[in-house]
Amino acid sequence: MSTDHRFDVWAPHARKVTVRIEGADHPMEGLADRPGWWTLPEDAAAPQGTVRYGYILTKTFDEGTPEEREQVSDVLPDPRSRRQPQGVHELSCTFDPDAFEWHDAEFRPRPLQDSVLYELHPGTFTPEGTLDAAIGKLDHLVDLGVTAVELLPANGFNGEHNWGYDGVAWYTVAEPYGGPEAYQRFVDACHGRGISVIQDVVYNHLGPSGNYLPLFADYFKPGASSWGDLINLDGWGADGVREYILDNVTMWLRDYHVDGFRLDAVHALADSRAKHILEEIAERVAQESARTGKDLVTIAESDLNDPRMVAGRDRHGLGMDAQWLDDVHHAAHTAFTGETHGYYGDFASLHALEKTMHTAYFHNGTYSTFRGRSHGREIDPAEQRPWQFVTFLQNHDQVGNRAAGDRMNHSMSADRAVAAATWLMTQPFTPMLFMGEEFGASTPWQFFTAHPEPELGEAVAKGRKAEFAQMAWDHATVPDPQDPQTFERSKLNWSEVHQGEHERIYQAHRDLIALRRDTPELTDQRWDTVATQADDTEKWFVLKRMGEPESEHGVVVAINLGEEPRDLPLMGGSAPELLFTSGAAPEPGAEGTVRLAPETAAVLRV
Repeated sequence: MSTDHRFDVWAPHARKVTVRIEGADHPMEGLADRPGWWTLPEDAAAPQGTVRYGYILTKTFDEGTPEEREQVSDVLPDPRSRRQPQGVHELSCTFDPDAFEWHDAEFRPRPLQDSVLYELHPGTFTPEGTLDAAIGKLDHLVDLGVTAVELLPANGFNGEHNWGYDGVAWYTVAEPYGGPEAYQRFVDACHGRGISVIQDVVYNHLGPSGNYLPLFADYFKPGASSWGDLINLDGWGADGVREYILDNVTMWLRDYHVDGFRLDAVHALADSRAKHILEEIAERVAQESARTGKDLVTIAESDLNDPRMVAGRDRHGLGMDAQWLDDVHHAAHTAFTGETHGYYGDFASLHALEKTMHTAYFHNGTYSTFRGRSHGREIDPAEQRPWQFVTFLQNHDQVGNRAAGDRMNHSMSADRAVAAATWLMTQPFTPMLFMGEEFGASTPWQFFTAHPEPELGEAVAKGRKAEFAQMAWDHATVPDPQDPQTFERSKLNWSEVHQGEHERIYQAHRDLIALRRDTPELTDQRWDTVATQADDTEKWFVLKRMGEPESEHGVVVAINLGEEPRDLPLMGGSAPELLFTSGAAPEPGAEGTVRLAPETAAVLRV
């Protein structure tokens, strides 16, 4: 019979590799054309269909006793396992991705510049915490106007629940979410409703439990990031590690039909090679985009403030289509909440928010007090476009990494929350919502883990409190990540959506997304059609979006963040037509102004 390539494995340091399939051991042989790879012999009678399996590695060493010179491993899960039905420490399980019947042949994702993203954690989005249950909420997202969901990492992690960033089985879909078939059903259902799926992937580190990769090959190299050992992207054996990452990219695109990626903390990818791993990822995605005719995207999370991240590969950039923009978040968060401690300190003035509307990065070569050094560089307006920067008021980090996991709306009135939403949906960058933000969810979103190892759980809890040393948050409010109630508290309460102020906030988001979609000035992709004014003393901010640079006409977004009614400038416009207001209707002010009530935003055509 022919070689069963389902069980091929990369283990370059092994002298012998045995694969145990359904309890029977099968010796493997080296692949002549792929050094370091092992496969089943041509005459191996391996069971067909869905089976459980694992590997036994035999290694030899030059020193020690005879027993020490030969080491035989326990049965190990497959580094490329497609299923871990009993958890990441147990046997792997085969999975045939081609068995699923797709219905999305005609689906094409909407370009990012026309998109509204929605970040979603499968485990807390619904009470059930599964991808199948999430399908039941997709009509809510369609009604809201969302065009793409961005799923937090869905690969295998240790324990029953987790944010997903402790993943160790990159080729699996976490069993608590329903496993790989549920993921296919979810993507197919999204595409059937016109919604794209962007998968958050973590290629910069692995979780602390269930990581067996070092037993197989040199997946790590000396040095450490904030999250653990460095992935080996440029050392001995790095070609196989890079292949492991790039094949994972292809898997998500082909077997699960995802429409793009959010790449976690790419600044932690230590890669000195002439072609950076991000360039190779962008290349792989571009090849798949050309093959399918779909507009597939890569979105990087980076705090480097370096426009090379989103510069084209033909211009010696890293080739990411877009990046998350924390500077705009910090400026907006400070403007609407008044918090100025920790890293928010640099953004205390409304002029910080004003600057970012024109420059994307607030720190573009300027001194960062939080870092104690200058940071970033300027974008090139001729090369970068506003849609390449994904902006948000909330996301999993900015909520979950607060001491109590409190949402932005928990410390402000509904008026102010809607005013903030007005800014988000009218600013020039690609907007993203965090699940529940659209109805002002009362539930927190806290940091939760379920590590079975007590010592690991204790270490995580202690480390969590230490993280907040530089912030002015009360450590007593930090919940125990291992307490099951921390996870349960973080689940959305869907009964709120159409209740009281929650419904008002939801309807405002729905109307604002529709306004953004239907108003050409609000999706214009030129930097010189954006104008701003701000006043720290009176606490107001005005944003003007124009059809042509320096035009008297356009759409004015006026926001009064103060406690008194204020006259805000129309920035050259006159006879305004009200398109949206977050509260009381604006009144005529002094010449060339409009009078707004406190904590109110208005969108006007002038």
